[in-house]
Amino acid sequence: MRLPRVSGTVVTALLLAQTCLLLFLVSRQGPWYPAGGKQRVHVLVLSSWRSGSSFVGQLFSQHPDVFYLMEPAWHVWAALSQGSAPALHMAVRDLVRSVFLCDMDVFDAYLPWRRNLSDLFQWAVSRALCSPPACNAFSRDTISSEAVCKPLCARRPFGLAQEACRSYSHVVLKEVRFFNLQVLYPLLNDPALNLRIVHLVRDPRAVLRSREQTAKALARDNGIVLGTNGTWVEADPRLRVVSEVCRSHVRIAEAALHKPPPFLQGRYLLVRFEDLAREPLREIRALYAFTGLSLTPQLESWIHNITHGSGPGARREAFKTTSRDAHNVSQAWRHSLPFSKIRRVQELCAGALQLLGYRPVYSENEQRDLNLDLVVPRGPSSFRWASPTDEHS
Repeated sequence: MRLPRVSGTVVTALLLAQTCLLLFLVSRQGPWYPAGGKQRVHVLVLSSWRSGSSFVGQLFSQHPDVFYLMEPAWHVWAALSQGSAPALHMAVRDLVRSVFLCDMDVFDAYLPWRRNLSDLFQWAVSRALCSPPACNAFSRDTISSEAVCKPLCARRPFGLAQEACRSYSHVVLKEVRFFNLQVLYPLLNDPALNLRIVHLVRDPRAVLRSREQTAKALARDNGIVLGTNGTWVEADPRLRVVSEVCRSHVRIAEAALHKPPPFLQGRYLLVRFEDLAREPLREIRALYAFTGLSLTPQLESWIHNITHGSGPGARREAFKTTSRDAHNVSQAWRHSLPFSKIRRVQELCAGALQLLGYRPVYSENEQRDLNLDLVVPRGPSSFRWASPTDEHS
């Protein structure tokens, strides 16, 4: 699909104008605090497409203390799809900051003037938007269902999202549209924010297998990643997008783990999807502890159920969090991808495999041999800055 060509100068001018407006609006507001009086915790789940981020998002969304939105910056890329990912970083960051501060007026630039909750991207996966004060489909301490929430809450006024956001102790956003860590430094230094970053990664070979199942849905985003000035990219035989995703994970992890700035201490955690799949409760307890949350018995039961289903899940469930066998999901690429593609991904993503702890395979026999563990074991602090109050520091 080909969209009308817009010059880079016009896109840059629009982004600068929008940024100035957003900075003016947020400068008039102080930080909002929940009813308990403690400073609100802000969590950014930083990942890429097809890396298990919807699952991790739901781990936060279903928690009774969390206001969660899935990829609010989808609206930025949808409105400015002629731009490139680096050119849109500033607009994405400004929107994320505003949403963290529960300032939903930031969506004025991207949504119709008369709008409901259902105008937000993937709104119904947010338990907070299906619970009071946004809607009464579920109580706050109940596991919500997207299918039940949609018909009951779709026409609720958009302004209730802001009211709901301000009533929670934690605001969690999942984003796949940041490609370096430095663009987030202003947020980490912002006194109005109490930001923690959860960097979720997945074996690039598994990412490729999942991307091939959802190629059409990713076509517009692929074009922005590759900077095609509005041309959608469905077929990517040279694996250029996967290569760029790998490079971005290396950039982010190296910035956080190799001589990071002091303000990042205690505020960055790298999580591998494969570790979540193997030991979900242990990893989720650590994830909650890092963000100041506790695991309730109801959540523990729900997590067990959704990680101990049967099989890897159907294609129609690619963007949904359903009950699956999490370990099978993490290993599915070893059965389905031809070795020629595996070898190519390993060449393009050699740095990511080494840094993030994934072993390469050198033959089809090694690929198919599930007794050969391709995830390098790690210690409890391998991928994080320890907090000063961490019992393991």
